[in-house]
Amino acid sequence: MDRKFEVDNLETRLETLESRIYGEKRNKGGKPVKCADSLSRVQSALANTANKRERVKILHKKIEDLLKYLDPQFTDHITVPDAMKLEFILAEEDFLLSQATLLEQVSNLQPLLDSNYIRGMTPPLLDFYLSDTILVIFPKDQTEAQSLEVKKLFEEYNKMMFLLSKQFTQWDESLRKVEEAKGIRQVE
Repeated sequence: MDRKFEVDNLETRLETLESRIYGEKRNKGGKPVKCADSLSRVQSALANTANKRERVKILHKKIEDLLKYLDPQFTDHITVPDAMKLEFILAEEDFLLSQATLLEQVSNLQPLLDSNYIRGMTPPLLDFYLSDTILVIFPKDQTEAQSLEVKKLFEEYNKMMFLLSKQFTQWDESLRKVEEAKGIRQVE
């Protein structure tokens, strides 16, 4: 029933849209103009035009490659060797271990949060504690959140600088090899 209502609602909205776009226009058969008909005619005209042009056919075949080359991860895949990826992971080892420890602590404390004692607390008592706690904790949480955000931004900045320096080093090495091969730069 919901499905039928949704379809009817969609058809009503489409008819309203068509009447706003086309007004009282009629097609050759005297029926109101439909957006779907117009779109299918445009799509088939574009497909016919594209099929007649050899360059467009070639382009359609190469779109997948083009999308692959435009993907930012593609350059990482080409330029960052597996050893360097391993170094990135090892550089984050302390962070990953600390996150694993925190996750383990939360997992160990989960039964306490699900206990009958916590569930049995009356809402007025809970409201009383929460109101006082929020008044005390809110400014502290704001400063802690801001500190964590700044720390996170510094970490991201340092990672980015590290990655950029590695990338520039790789590019310099590649350029040096090409220059040596072409005889532009002498081997040091």
